[in-house]
Amino acid sequence: MEIYLIRHTTPNVAKGVCYGQANIDVTETFHQEASQIKPHLPLGIQQVHCSPLQRCRKLAEALFPQVAVQFHDGLKEMNFGDWELKKWDEIPNDETQLWMADFVNVCVPNGENYVQLYERSVQLFHQFIQPAPVAIVTHGGVIRSLLSYLSNTPLKDSFSAFSLPYGCVVKITKDNNQYTYKIFS
Repeated sequence: MEIYLIRHTTPNVAKGVCYGQANIDVTETFHQEASQIKPHLPLGIQQVHCSPLQRCRKLAEALFPQVAVQFHDGLKEMNFGDWELKKWDEIPNDETQLWMADFVNVCVPNGENYVQLYERSVQLFHQFIQPAPVAIVTHGGVIRSLLSYLSNTPLKDSFSAFSLPYGCVVKITKDNNQYTYKIFS
């Protein structure tokens, strides 16, 4: 079993802006970044699952033009609710401090928390496992939550444990009920 988790390329959003499920586009470096991903993928992937957000959709369609991509809302990035597309320094400090103190369990106002992202990501992951190679084009939060699950890393430690630059590929293999992963960037 091989699953390839692919993080979208660089999003076209200003630094310091909070975004998750906002449907933002990619930068002008998209084609160059996509071409750097291809060498890390095997030929012949016939099953591709993807977040419906355009930064992932465009990448899936560019990497796998001959495959009917399957879109899943559960592969979207974390829902930042009222904070979507606001500058971090414009979000009320009392809200961000509460969330930063326990981002795993505290929900963003009208959004979700990291546990909710983790639960939907893991549930979908199990549906995608099959003998043939599978590609999943998604977001950093989804990939971190899956790596936390597969490696038994606490969610609160996932940002320090897993460095996932835009356009990275994480190859997951399973042998004898043991998952291993390798990150390519």
